[in-house]
Amino acid sequence: MTGIGPVEPVNSPDAQETYEVIGADTPHFTDRWQALSPRVRRAVLATVALAAATGGVIVLLPPKPSTPPSALTATPWPADVTTFRYTGLAATFDSAPTSGLFRFAVTVHSGPPVTLRVTGAAFDGLTARISPAETSTIGAGTTRRITVQISVVDCTVLPLDTDLPFLDVTLRNTRAIQHHRFAFGGAYPDGLSELLDRACRPLPRRPSTRAQAEAIEDADSQSMD
Repeated sequence: MTGIGPVEPVNSPDAQETYEVIGADTPHFTDRWQALSPRVRRAVLATVALAAATGGVIVLLPPKPSTPPSALTATPWPADVTTFRYTGLAATFDSAPTSGLFRFAVTVHSGPPVTLRVTGAAFDGLTARISPAETSTIGAGTTRRITVQISVVDCTVLPLDTDLPFLDVTLRNTRAIQHHRFAFGGAYPDGLSELLDRACRPLPRRPSTRAQAEAIEDADSQSMD
């Protein structure tokens, strides 16, 4: 028989020897926790609770709002929010038969203020401007009354009628500068026709093409003589 003696434990006091144990486990968390003093354990618990609360606050924070549309995109075009309304003559044509003062009510419905400049009165041979100032600025939600001085400078290029005449204007706000035409019916064509009648009736006759050709021929024959 093979003799097998009792198994001696590692680091047995009888053997008085030390053995290297390969693959030994590290101390468990419970063992370490139990080894801590009560004061240290309370401090650790407080730190863990604070970290958990902070993490919860971070998670519950609302998401950042999406980037709002730029101010340029939100601002309306000045011509889209501006309206003109003719309100009548400011004076008769007796004192100045070649000029008239026409009153308008201008409304800006929304958006930033709109600066207005009148640049023309539909037809060649007429000039137009805001009187007495050259421009007028109208705030959103307000109506301003302006006076436009229209003057006749050349009767030969004016039409015989003023059906649905218009004003050429420049409108400017923080988004854009626009050139626009506002057409008017009703009393405005009547007032403009009265101005043309007083300034240009009877209309000067335009020289015909035949008359111009004959005049050139006469001048050439005289020079040859």
